Order: sequence, then structure tokens, then C-alpha cells
Amino acid sequence: MKILKGLYTAYCLVVFTFFFLILFPSFLVPIFFPKKFKLVGVLNRWWGRLVFTCIGLPYVIEYKSKLDPKKQYIFCPNHFSYLDIASLVFNEHDAIFVGKSDMESIPLFGYMYRKLHITVDRTNLKSRYSTMVKSLKALDEGKSLVIFPEGGIITERDPVMARFKDGAFRASIEKQISIVPVTIPYNWIILPPYEFLITWRKMKVIFHEPIEPIGMTMNDIEVLKTRTKETIEAELAKQLTHEN
Repeated sequence: MKILKGLYTAYCLVVFTFFFLILFPSFLVPIFFPKKFKLVGVLNRWWGRLVFTCIGLPYVIEYKSKLDPKKQYIFCPNHFSYLDIASLVFNEHDAIFVGKSDMESIPLFGYMYRKLHITVDRTNLKSRYSTMVKSLKALDEGKSLVIFPEGGIITERDPVMARFKDGAFRASIEKQISIVPVTIPYNWIILPPYEFLITWRKMKVIFHEPIEPIGMTMNDIEVLKTRTKETIEAELAKQLTHEN
């Protein structure tokens, strides 16, 4: 079984890389013309559809409510698998990622990721501060953000969320931009964090109703974090109970 999973994983990586190389020239447009940043979301969706179709991995994208296409949002998903970033490319809202600087070391892909998204070295205080400044600037420019509030993949085998960092919620309150909790229930089964082998099964991403920060102050960060975490946890429990 591991041999078959290994072959399938290798095939998925080849397909992922092939379509990235095909689309890479198009990613240069928003890199050199920053005002075209919405093209990043369009290209990501095309990339996702091409890859998931060719590798035969089915997916379901569910919205609990219709998001306003004219509004900005900060999307906060749980993070149990390296597949989570790829899952979020199906987001109908054009958004950029705030993610770990480890991505920058990947040839060519790292260049694209560094130029179009916001990277952070969480072990470095200066980097964390710089990331917050860049995130607020991106919001001022009209961009939506995807921020994994756990700060990385903390869980090992059980899908248990770690304590949330403040960044996404501080930005939400300061700029009065709604948080959208996102539940990704099965990626830890498809691509476990402890084993880089892909298991074929349906992927699912659930976008919840926005949580409005209207009237909140910095004293309410914990309230906003708790509401977001509880929304994701409730859906995780529901999905995993249904799965069993």
C-alpha cells in the first residue's frame, strides 16, 4: 500500500509542478504590476482546478453564507496538513496568504510566493513585527488575507487545534474587517503531517459565516479568537462524527 501511495504522491507532485511552470509566466503579471493583484486569485483557482482534476482527487467547497464580492475578509482556517494551502486556492474571494518563510527556499515557486504573498519567520521577533505591518498595509490596499491562526501545523496525529496567535484578530479589529472561519476537516487524512504520502479521498473546505468585529476594541481579541475557534471546532466535530 505504501508503494502505491508513494507512486501516487510522486505523480501528484509532477502534476503540481507541471501546471505551476505552465502558469508561472502569468504570475509575473501581478508581480510586476501590483495593481493587478486580483489576478493571483484567478490564477490560483485555475491552478487548483487543473491539478485536482488531473490527479483525480475530488473536492467539495461549501459556503455557509454568500460572501460579499465587494468586501474584504480575513480567512482563518485550521491547519493540520501541508495540503491546506492548496485547498484554499479554491476560495472564490481573491486573497493572498500570510505564511511561513520556509516556502521561499523552493526554487522558482519560492520567488513567486515571496513576491505575491506575505512570509514570516515565526522564530524571529523582527520578522513577526514586519509581517504584521505588511498585513495591515495589504488590507489598506484592498486585499483579503488568508492567515492560519495556529501559526503552523502543530498537531501530529489527532486533529486538535493549537492555541491561536493574535495577528489575524488584531488586524481584523484595527481595520474593522470581518473574520471568516474556515474548516478543513479531512486533509490530515489525505496528507498526514507525519507522513508525506497522499491517500485518495474527497477533500472538503467549509467557509463559515463572517464574524463582524464592529464595535470591538483590542480588549476583545480573546473574544474574537474564541468565537472563531469554536466555530471551526464545532464543524470539525460534526464532520468527523459523520465520517465515523
